[in-house]
Parts: sequence; C-alpha cells; structure tokens
Amino acid sequence: MEDNGKKMSRRSILKGAAALAGLSVVPGLIASRTAEAAKVPKAAMQYRDHPNGANHCSKCIQFIPGGSPAANGTCKVVAGSISPNGWCVAFSPKA
Repeated sequence: MEDNGKKMSRRSILKGAAALAGLSVVPGLIASRTAEAAKVPKAAMQYRDHPNGANHCSKCIQFIPGGSPAANGTCKVVAGSISPNGWCVAFSPKA
C-alpha cells in the first residue's frame, strides 16, 4: 500500500483503525457521565425509600423501572438507585 510514495505497514493501518474505533466510544461515555452529573442528589430531593401515602416512584413519570417490578430502577431527576416504593419532592404522577 502506498500513501504519497511512502509504504504503509499493516501494523500502522491496524493501529489507526483501533484508534478511530476507540475515539468513537468517547462521546457516549462523556454523554452518560454528563447526564448522571446533571441529576440531583437524593438528599436535595428529600428522597426516601418508602412511599408518601399512595404516591411512590413506580407511579411517577420520572421513574425508569429496573429489571422486574420489585427491582430498583433509576430516575430522570434523582441520582442513584431508586426504589419503586420510594418517593421524593419531584414526584409527578403518570397520566
């Protein structure tokens, strides 16, 4: 293979391909860290692991369920693991 009269080795081509593949992952990592950093700490949202009357996280539009109905999930607003039976001041019932 030639590039402006210079021969390119297979090794240099593979290194370049590996570097490009690695760079394609970086934006996704930065976006996920930025999204988690934008969330509010549990204490600031007065989060608790038990419901507020009939209101609880699994009935909130902000809640992202875990693998099963009883498993902890995540929240669009609050950082960390969130119990489906929890509650915080950001509670907003599903329509």
